Amino acid sequence: MKGLKLAEEYFGVHGTKMIEKKFPDYQNRIAAGLVGDGSECYGFDDQISRDHDWGPGFCLWLTAKDFETIGQKLQAAYQNLVHIFKGFERIPSQWGGGRVGVHEIGAFYQRFIGSSSVPDTLEKWLYLPEENLATCCNGKVFADPLGEFTGIRSELLKFFPEDIRRVKIAAKCMSCAQSGQYNFMRSVRRRQFFAALYAETKFCSDIMSLVFLLNRRYTPFYKWRHPAVRLLPVLGAFLYENIGRMIATHDYKKKSEIIEAICAQVIRELRQCGLSHSSSDFMLDHGPIIHAGIQDSNLRKRDVWLG
Repeated sequence: MKGLKLAEEYFGVHGTKMIEKKFPDYQNRIAAGLVGDGSECYGFDDQISRDHDWGPGFCLWLTAKDFETIGQKLQAAYQNLVHIFKGFERIPSQWGGGRVGVHEIGAFYQRFIGSSSVPDTLEKWLYLPEENLATCCNGKVFADPLGEFTGIRSELLKFFPEDIRRVKIAAKCMSCAQSGQYNFMRSVRRRQFFAALYAETKFCSDIMSLVFLLNRRYTPFYKWRHPAVRLLPVLGAFLYENIGRMIATHDYKKKSEIIEAICAQVIRELRQCGLSHSSSDFMLDHGPIIHAGIQDSNLRKRDVWLG
């Protein structure tokens, strides 16, 4: 059973009854779901995932006022729920605290994006770690009668402002060209195999991030990046397959050919969606063109290499 489904059923059987019985005046004010850290929030959990911080559990989100009034009592009631559900028990780790249980809405978002609300300036958007945005937008909200938790979540899910997206796409074009199209084979020819391996890995990571940006989806934590890219409608399946082929072969020439094939498809997409008009097959040439399309003058002054 997948952890997200287990969490929703656990909430349906035990969480709703607990709220109705012990907090009847707040049952139309408490949001519930499972969002945040953990493979189950992305749907990538498996048998291996079950050794820690996996199992029956869910999040309850309260407004600041409600958290002050009933937060501790609600947390105590949550902790007193049955620990074994459908034969599964949650085994907390040293670093797994706070993944489930009661949260104040603003504090929950503060934990991931450093703010209790949606960023209100381009500068604030620019420095948000993308994997943190992915983390607080994953999973599923089971119930939200007030709509305050999902109100923030919905705004974040609208994705980066377009100028920020361009900043990041342009920078990824530069780094993908540098690591994959330029430095990978140069390192191989010099027999600098650590550098070659690093260049290959960095290319794979950055090109996946670029494709997430093209799909207007936040790039997740590195461990879930490759399986997650397969789910993207634009270039997702293509990239998943070709990165799999690249890391499976020990033939450096073949790796280089796959890198060029990937870049060619990404460049084609950059042209098709109007981000670049260059006919170059070198990704470095597309970065400045994409960057030049940024509307905000301060962002446009930034070095194109800086994402």
